[in-house]
Amino acid sequence: MRIVVYPHMLEIGGSQLNAVELAGAVRDIGHEVVVFGRPGPLVQRIAELDLEFVPAPRPRVRPSPGVMQALGALVRSRSIDIVHGYEWTTALEAYWGPRARDGVPVVATVMSMAVAPFLPRDMPLVVGTEQIAEHERARGRAGVSVIEPPVDVHHNAPGAVQTEEFSRRHRLDPDALTVVCVTRLAAELKLEGVLAAIDAVANLSARAPAQLLLVGDGPAREVVASHAERANARAGRRVVILTGELTDPRPGYAVADVCLGMGGSALRAMAFRRPVIVQGEQGFWELLTPDSVAGFLWTGWYGVGGGSEHGRPKLEALLGDLLEPRRRAELGSYARDLVVERFALEAAAVRQLKAYSDAVARAPVSQRQWIVSAGASASAFVAYKVRRRLEGVLGKSSLDDFNSRPVAARPSAGR
Repeated sequence: MRIVVYPHMLEIGGSQLNAVELAGAVRDIGHEVVVFGRPGPLVQRIAELDLEFVPAPRPRVRPSPGVMQALGALVRSRSIDIVHGYEWTTALEAYWGPRARDGVPVVATVMSMAVAPFLPRDMPLVVGTEQIAEHERARGRAGVSVIEPPVDVHHNAPGAVQTEEFSRRHRLDPDALTVVCVTRLAAELKLEGVLAAIDAVANLSARAPAQLLLVGDGPAREVVASHAERANARAGRRVVILTGELTDPRPGYAVADVCLGMGGSALRAMAFRRPVIVQGEQGFWELLTPDSVAGFLWTGWYGVGGGSEHGRPKLEALLGDLLEPRRRAELGSYARDLVVERFALEAAAVRQLKAYSDAVARAPVSQRQWIVSAGASASAFVAYKVRRRLEGVLGKSSLDDFNSRPVAARPSAGR
């Protein structure tokens, strides 16, 4: 099978890293895979995996007619069998480009916490949690499958990277409990928890040596840096360290005693045999244990708490319970075993190929079915753009629209 994988961006982030590593795993099974996208830091990972990369033109708007044209030309020149778009922008560009012009099947993967309602109903959809899949099926969407965020458990493993130089560069205290959060510093989904973590570790450091390492960058960096400076001033020492974005964040996981995170970041921490406290919103923090795992396998590695005011004390209490090295070792081993058994990249690649085969098998549709689905998608997309523009005028818009409306936070989100 000849496949184009099209991540929505190639900056450091969970969805796009999943796209690239899963593309490599599918290629290793014996298929021809090309990665298409705007150049970014993850081009280095694409090269490490020895995948072919074709750069996309810079879009002026999304979906982009220029990108659709370039993608279509690539599909025709290589006789591509299927295009795989990650997140709604790339999925629509594939659907309105090679799918509309040449009838080439398209699969969409959405790793956001909710699915854009304007994605075409006849386009097969892959999501990251059983909860989101059930929500989409209940709304009448057919062809929904689940592939939980996969992890390369060999690339992400104890001993996979050296940490000495990294620790020296960031002047880490070898005697302190090192709490690490590898995350994008964004307002939606992330910022509340990052600020709570800064305060929790700063408070904890008053009774036990502790430090928080924040690995990542993003639009909220200035807010985070200011909060960290104030926390360090209160503590009277360097408790919070910001590394900025790292092309390879693995040393951050490797130096950790405890990791904080959500989604794929939590899973990669688990692969390093680290105990993980899962981050969510509205004060949600939960330690991964055999008792809590069932909830995460339903909602994904995320949750919604009872109010943001509860976040800092809840996290501080959980970290206090992990001051004991034996407890950390026990939960780290459990985490590693779980991720190897359930989230290994090789098993996800097999499920991905099944989604491709199903999409190819169901691709032929009547012209009437195509027009109905395409028309409904276009109408819903226009309505979305009008709403976004109105929200912008009123000062109410968010930068990450579907992560700001997660399925797990909705009243009907229970089993």
